Amino acid sequence: MVKVFINNEITYVPSNSTVLEACESIGIEVPRFCFHERLSVAGNCRMCLVELEKSPKPVASCAMPVMNNMQVFTDTPLVKKAREGVLEFLLMNHPLDCPICDQGGECDLQDQAMFFGSDKSRFFEYKRGVEDKNCGPLIKTIMTRCIHCTRCVRFAMDIAGVEDLGTTNRGRDTEIGTYVGKIFQSELSGNVVDLCPVGALTSKPYTFIARPWELRSTETIDISDAVGSNIRVDFKETEVVRVLPRLNEKLNEEWISDKSRFSFDSLKIQRLDSPYIKGDDRLQQCSWQTAVEKLKTLLLETPASKISFLCSVNTDLNTLNESKELANILGIQNFGYPRNFDFSFDFSTDYLCNTSLADVEQSDMCLLVGLNPRYEASMLNLKLRKRYRQGLYQTASIGVPHNQTYKTDVLGVTPYTLLEISEGRHPLCKNLRVAKKPLILYSSSLAERHDFSGLKKGLSFIEKNLKEKESKWNSLSFLNQESNQVGAFDLGIGSFKFSNIHTQELCVLLGSFREEELDKVIKGISSGTKLIFIGTNGCEFTAKADLILPTTTFLEKEGFYMNLEGRIQKTQKATNGPALVRDSFKILRILKKRLKTLEEKPGYKIMDLTKKESFSLKSKDLSPSTVSRLPFSPFLTDFYISDSLSKYSTTMAKCSDAYSCLLYTSPSPRDRG
Repeated sequence: MVKVFINNEITYVPSNSTVLEACESIGIEVPRFCFHERLSVAGNCRMCLVELEKSPKPVASCAMPVMNNMQVFTDTPLVKKAREGVLEFLLMNHPLDCPICDQGGECDLQDQAMFFGSDKSRFFEYKRGVEDKNCGPLIKTIMTRCIHCTRCVRFAMDIAGVEDLGTTNRGRDTEIGTYVGKIFQSELSGNVVDLCPVGALTSKPYTFIARPWELRSTETIDISDAVGSNIRVDFKETEVVRVLPRLNEKLNEEWISDKSRFSFDSLKIQRLDSPYIKGDDRLQQCSWQTAVEKLKTLLLETPASKISFLCSVNTDLNTLNESKELANILGIQNFGYPRNFDFSFDFSTDYLCNTSLADVEQSDMCLLVGLNPRYEASMLNLKLRKRYRQGLYQTASIGVPHNQTYKTDVLGVTPYTLLEISEGRHPLCKNLRVAKKPLILYSSSLAERHDFSGLKKGLSFIEKNLKEKESKWNSLSFLNQESNQVGAFDLGIGSFKFSNIHTQELCVLLGSFREEELDKVIKGISSGTKLIFIGTNGCEFTAKADLILPTTTFLEKEGFYMNLEGRIQKTQKATNGPALVRDSFKILRILKKRLKTLEEKPGYKIMDLTKKESFSLKSKDLSPSTVSRLPFSPFLTDFYISDSLSKYSTTMAKCSDAYSCLLYTSPSPRDRG
């Protein structure tokens, strides 16, 4: 610790602190534009000037390290005059368009000019004009407002790991933009809107929508992936207008992906707003009482062996649990989620990311097996990049090569590379043997392969033979890609059997599904199958449905979700949906009550859906015959249109067209057996 005098007040701070951090530690506010706690220090805005004893001129406090017995002054006439001069210089070329600026009311330049600036202007010349840049469909640029703090440039290089933003020219001709006409190509590009202290970078979908004093906010979580990033939802009256990140050091810090930030418009596209029942070969509106009675009648009149019940893992825990209990009461055998996982969920360590996101920074090497964390779990990839930038960190990958924003050694694309490592025949084994906190991440899409039993044995064998690994460190982690997949595992819900669907007389879909999942249902059912849809948005399936029950979205109700670490988080109700939509949990609860006794359906018994045969993890010789020859295939083929919600988003559709280089296609079909 170092003793520092700030405005003649003694304080003790760590020796690696800066003067600005020392001032903040005792509650003294130092204005700044370029400084940000998570970015490298630039020191180019000069707004944080303070006076030091024996220093002939003010110094930038963000770049000045503390020294023992240093005398710092933040409220002297010299400091006040220096801050006024900096603000006068910045406002000299800044346009006076605050009334039409989307940053108005949340602008650092506005606030600091009022608090630290002068009350008069001495400028009567023409202001400088700068051409706006094209940063893609998400970021709106008005570069005349730019004050060259370079926060966006440092974020792109340090955090996002792309070098698309930079500065050109010098002096008064300095401009910030993309190189050679490129757009800002990153799955995290929307974060620069939050970082920009003025209105130079704003959100295109939010342009001219609302003012901050018109908004109300609700803190909730994101369900676009399994991380469960903490977000803040701003809404005007009853309409959601923007989504911002919420600070959570253990998960997303203060960043979110573009899909989390901009896909909320999917909640009102093709929205189901009333129950519908098929009559005279077309769908007609009906009352909720009629719809629930019709659903009850169909479930009771159809033999349990002829009913299929498919539930989405993007629904909350209460709804999943209620749907499982309903399936048990009715005796429905073909009940589950749409992905065909071939493994046992008897032990939670088999399906959790056993290394928390907060602990990723403590690992000393990483092996990625069949996954792309940049698009499947963007916040996890940020943690890996952050650890890589600290140095002495190796990341290796088995699977299709991807740009992970940090150096990754691609070892191979087939399971044979994994086999070589498990048998100790690969050069990587040398590093694995000496690693104390290695991280082995494998994708949940591996569990859809018919050879997953052999792959899991190989992964377990690698983990078991890490000789130098610390005893409390769990190296092997299962990366889920969907918001409540862990919750479904915890409830003991199994995989849905698409192979049996052609023999069914009644098919019930609960929640939102990806296009490929709906295609399997539509192609698999027979022409006489009755279809029931309980969900939020209209799709190809709803046009064929016999009964439609509209439900609320995750922003319109409270619910619980389990993220990839097994952390339970609660969504909060931010706004109201259409008048006639209902919570899916309440629909199932009412239906269960109306199925008064099991005598209404004789011969049915409650089935235990949690039992599932598991494979043995006993270590034995792993021969090449235990794994397939097919390479590992990526789970996502389009980052922006990847889940059941983003597929309805017009903003995500624009991104999918614009960011073609962020998309990739699988070299071979998924090997699911």
